[in-house]
Amino acid sequence: MAIIQPNPTSFMDVVSSFSSAYARIQHLPTRSSLSHWLPSMSARAEPLTRLHHLTLATQDVVRSREFFRNTLGWQQIPRPGNIDIEAAWLDIGDGQQLHLLHTQNFQPSPFEAEFGRHFAFNYPIIEFAALKERLVANGAELIDPIRETPFERFFFKDPNGYIFEVVDAARMPEE
Repeated sequence: MAIIQPNPTSFMDVVSSFSSAYARIQHLPTRSSLSHWLPSMSARAEPLTRLHHLTLATQDVVRSREFFRNTLGWQQIPRPGNIDIEAAWLDIGDGQQLHLLHTQNFQPSPFEAEFGRHFAFNYPIIEFAALKERLVANGAELIDPIRETPFERFFFKDPNGYIFEVVDAARMPEE
């Protein structure tokens, strides 16, 4: 019976290939890391629990970016390099983002209203007065709520015409 002696070069090639394959396997996603993309094993769907980003169209990305930076403190973060239009990504806190995209001749929807499309954020009531001052100083229009609620809130229209609601962060849930 012939004994095959490993060729040192081919043996090292095998080790190298194995090491390379093992390294690639280590970076493959696991079921748990993909769980939010895979169908649930139960009959009921799990609720989505976080907002990743909002995307807003604007005619003036720089003005919009500065408005949100100066009023709400949202800071610019890196954005993908594969976008062929003027754009800015802002960190709005807790891993959430606002994406601003230049859109020529953008006009806000007529559905921007308290009982239409708007964005609502929690904010400490003790900071409402200072926030309102910053908003007005940076071109926002303050809007009174249409309906009364058991908690404090107000609305504003940003320079693009989008409506935002600011709600007392300590409010009690509505019955």
